[in-house]
Amino acid sequence: MKENKDNLAPLVDFLFEVGILNKTPRSGFHFLGSGQQSVAEHAHRVIYIGYVLSMMSKDIDVGKVMKMCLLHDLGEARTSDLNYVHQKYAHADEEKAIKDLTDTLDFGCDMIKTLEEYKERKTEESRLAKDADILEWIISLKEQVDTGNTRAESWIPSAIKRLKTKPAKKLADRIVKTDSDHWWFANKDDEWWISRNKK
Repeated sequence: MKENKDNLAPLVDFLFEVGILNKTPRSGFHFLGSGQQSVAEHAHRVIYIGYVLSMMSKDIDVGKVMKMCLLHDLGEARTSDLNYVHQKYAHADEEKAIKDLTDTLDFGCDMIKTLEEYKERKTEESRLAKDADILEWIISLKEQVDTGNTRAESWIPSAIKRLKTKPAKKLADRIVKTDSDHWWFANKDDEWWISRNKK
């Protein structure tokens, strides 16, 4: 692609548009009663989860999984986030949103191809990417459980039932058994938490 004003304008518009995902709330938290998260925050962790699931799997195109995770909610920059209750009654034309969004980009066809594979769920990469999306929700729910939201605990089993891949099911089992602050506060008896003595 030549670096001239005409070629760069659509790229700049695209980069401004994806910034809207930072401001688009994940609406399921409204019904949950606690917590909050933007679509961008959700996608950020989905990418890491997709990477972990890829590393737990064999013969996987890791780059493809990562790209699906990166793009999976891109259309919500235009449609907003419709949670499970919203989707029962409202329809967002995400296909048109993606088409309109990608029409001006030289690599738009690549994005559409990636999202089509993601939605078809015929490849192991697409199933891992979708499971990464679901696992992010399960992790978010577990974080709410750990801060006292009992409703969140009752939402986890139905989310776990949506998982399709073995690595995701294995990870989900460990997630629900692990305190969300374990990584930070694993050894609560460590003298460090009292004196912060570095010696």
